[in-house]
Amino acid sequence: MKITNKDVIQSYIITTARYDFSVYEKRILFRLIEMCQFQLEGKKLDKHFQLERNLFGDYIVSVPISAFLNGEDDENYVRVKQALRDLRNKTIEYEDDKEWKLIGLIEKPKFDKRGIARFEIQPEIYDAIFNFSKGFRRYELDTVMSFSSVYAMRMYELISNQEKLYPYSIDTLKLMFKVQDKYTLTADFIRRVIDAAKAELDEKSPYSFTYKTDTQKGSKKITSIQFFPYKTKNVDETLEKSRLEKQISIGFSLDRSVINYLKENFLFETDEIKHNRALFEEADKNFNIIDLIADKKRAAHDAKKGPQAYVIGILKGELKKLKEKKEAVVNKEQVYKVNNIAASLANKFKI
Repeated sequence: MKITNKDVIQSYIITTARYDFSVYEKRILFRLIEMCQFQLEGKKLDKHFQLERNLFGDYIVSVPISAFLNGEDDENYVRVKQALRDLRNKTIEYEDDKEWKLIGLIEKPKFDKRGIARFEIQPEIYDAIFNFSKGFRRYELDTVMSFSSVYAMRMYELISNQEKLYPYSIDTLKLMFKVQDKYTLTADFIRRVIDAAKAELDEKSPYSFTYKTDTQKGSKKITSIQFFPYKTKNVDETLEKSRLEKQISIGFSLDRSVINYLKENFLFETDEIKHNRALFEEADKNFNIIDLIADKKRAAHDAKKGPQAYVIGILKGELKKLKEKKEAVVNKEQVYKVNNIAASLANKFKI
């Protein structure tokens, strides 16, 4: 399955949670976060991806096994099966200002013969993914799916789209990476975890980092590390353009009367208009949006998916018709030119 690059938003609680995952386990988690985000935004999942709630409040997740693999050459189904088995036996440990919790990750994992993986998640996992009370991290999906090191994945989650991070104590970092019992010497931890992660980020990620170590007063013992993120040459220009456009006021590209009409009559929020900025801009260039949807208000509010989705569907449909009409005109002109050339040749050679 080809991975389409996109920004995925992850709760800071999940980002800083203490767990020990393999690369394949992390990929399963990334896909789960992607699906939950799509649902939160009201987007339609691909037909092979499903996220539904059962009568007991748990979420039933269906995902193609290929979605956990890194490209067409990666057919390591055995590792995916092992990752699901390991996730079944794992918990996430995290804490905030109010409580400390252990949460079981998935239940009842299985494959079917069509290559679809299914499992269940508890509501607490779903809620933890979107608990933004402590902030969030934004990262590129195809970047995290490309990493071969779980340390690189963890560091990328921490530094993505950040300008500066507060110092982390060595003990906290070891707990986050679950290596507190693996590297007793701080120098080994820095070399094998921090430096190794940096090397892979430098190669593949749009963000990497430098760092500064702090020592205990009057001693050479390193007690904490401060990270300084920076952009690399690996930036996805398409995504970067999209991010910049979302930061610009929609009033610069869309008439205020159109914006107000969408908000007052079809209950659009500013963020929803920004999210579909490209669609509205293209529609605005080709026809009068207000005239197009003015008589659709009742139908839009009666629509099963809501007035916003209804309007977006109308605009996409009209733009599709316009494109097909233009293509038909081009084809007609091409046929006309070919016929003229053929007639000219026939006349010249008296065919």
